[in-house]
Amino acid sequence: MLKVKDIMTSDIFTLKQTDNLALARSVMNLARIRHIPIVSSDNHFIGLLTHRDILAATVSKLADVDSQTQEEIDLGIPVMEIMNLNVKSVSSEDSLRDAASLLLEHKFGCLPVVDNDILVGIITEADFLSLTISLLDALKDGAEEYV
Repeated sequence: MLKVKDIMTSDIFTLKQTDNLALARSVMNLARIRHIPIVSSDNHFIGLLTHRDILAATVSKLADVDSQTQEEIDLGIPVMEIMNLNVKSVSSEDSLRDAASLLLEHKFGCLPVVDNDILVGIITEADFLSLTISLLDALKDGAEEYV
C-alpha cells in the first residue's frame, strides 16, 4: 500500500511566524507555490499560509494602491497575523487513500506532513495528479504489451 511518504515533497519552503507578508508573497511567486508551512526555529509545525490568505490580506486594486505602497504595507504585516492555525495534517506513514480522501472531503489544496510535531513534508493536489499520470501511463504500457 502506498503511503504519504512515497509521493510527498520533503524539500519544502517554510517561513517563521515573525516573517512578513512581503517575504511570503515573494517566496510564493519565485517558487511558484500556493502553500507555505509555518514552523518554529526547531521545525515544529505551527500553521499554514496559503495564496488565498495572501490575497485576502492584499489591498484591493480598486483602492488604487501602487505596488510600492503595497510592498510597504506587506513589510509591516507578520505572517502570524494571517496564517491558519487550525490545520489538518497527515503523517508520513498514513495511507495515500486516507490523505486523498481528506483533501477531497475538505477541498484542501495541500496537507502538511507532520511526524511527532515536526514538519517533514507537504502533499498537494499536484502530487496526486503526478501519481495519477504515472498510474495511467503504467496502465497504458501494460495494455500495449498484450496487443
